[in-house]
Amino acid sequence: MKKVLIVYWSGSGNTETMAKQIAKGAEDGGAEVTFKVVGEASRELVEAADALAFGSPAMGDEVLEESEMEPFIAKLSKKEIGGKALGLFGSYDWGDGQWMRDWVDRMKKLDADVVGEGIIAQLEPDKTVCDKCYELGKQLAK
Repeated sequence: MKKVLIVYWSGSGNTETMAKQIAKGAEDGGAEVTFKVVGEASRELVEAADALAFGSPAMGDEVLEESEMEPFIAKLSKKEIGGKALGLFGSYDWGDGQWMRDWVDRMKKLDADVVGEGIIAQLEPDKTVCDKCYELGKQLAK
């Protein structure tokens, strides 16, 4: 059974909604899912997982949440995420999703096998976005 770790930060609940859909898809796909807000996650959990999903809303000038998610991501290395399937997701209010493109590029430089180009939702995720999150979870479970 594949181990999928989902780590996210959510201020308004939008990114959390997306994380829950990914978890449901991964569970329905037969994976063992560990679901953590970023403050409860560790590099050891990341290293022990077979596949990963990280979620953060865009903050400020289209950057990751700065107090918890950015420091967590900054501590990761190729050792923990290299070669692993990784889905990225999050919500935003303004801009065009540049924070997600930057995040995808950043994770690829650590040799993560990034699935797609990240899933983004402007404000509250609609059915289409939730369906994409569910499918991402199923894909991570394979």
